[in-house]
Amino acid sequence: RGEESPFAEHIETDRDSFTPSTRTANAGRWVIESSYSFIDNRDTAETHSLPELLLRYGLADWIELRLGGNYEVGGEGADVSVGAGTHEFDSGGIVRETQILYGLKLRLSEQQDWLPESSVIVQGHTPLSGSDPATAFTLGFVAGWELPDEWKLDSAIRYGADKEKDDRFETWSPSIVLRKTLAERWNVHAEYFGHFSQNRDDDFAKHFVSPGVHYLITPDIEIGVRVGWGLNDEASRFFSNVGVGWRF
Repeated sequence: RGEESPFAEHIETDRDSFTPSTRTANAGRWVIESSYSFIDNRDTAETHSLPELLLRYGLADWIELRLGGNYEVGGEGADVSVGAGTHEFDSGGIVRETQILYGLKLRLSEQQDWLPESSVIVQGHTPLSGSDPATAFTLGFVAGWELPDEWKLDSAIRYGADKEKDDRFETWSPSIVLRKTLAERWNVHAEYFGHFSQNRDDDFAKHFVSPGVHYLITPDIEIGVRVGWGLNDEASRFFSNVGVGWRF
């Protein structure tokens, strides 16, 4: 009888796609994630977003503490990554913003037949510098299924309450991703995600498609790359993201 592979229980980050993992950090362990995003905007300057830092600590097997921070410079907000900002920059020039994020992730259910594994994420995003220092709130729900032959299907929906000057509005961000494990250490995925505003003075609707790949250096360290394209004129033309995750 063969021994179980050391990669059978490996790190799962929230940064390797727009759709976060359904799983929380293991009790008593840290997961550190960081990435860089480049966004080719259609009508404004390019956006650079880094370090998209996210620290996750398992308070118990079903709950994790989340802390992070990020810096963005460019013509629009970097809305293509979980660790990036939540704001839409309402400016035609170069905008710089530094922010912190903080919150919790709670695991709600384990997969049982067609009942999915699921989690909920509650986060606040507070700018430390920028044109509009208003705190934004996001609430996310993610559900997923382990499928035969090492396929996995995850889907998420995020709700955000945001503010730009005197304009208060809501955002909705649905996503769905299909993942496939290859040769134990490799994982590829294809994803759709969107951003939609509600009750904003100038509402937007953005659609993206994004493939990606990540590689497990060890069961506790992963690196990954993903790219994406906007599917309509309101979305950014192209983005790329490269990052790393480390569990200890």
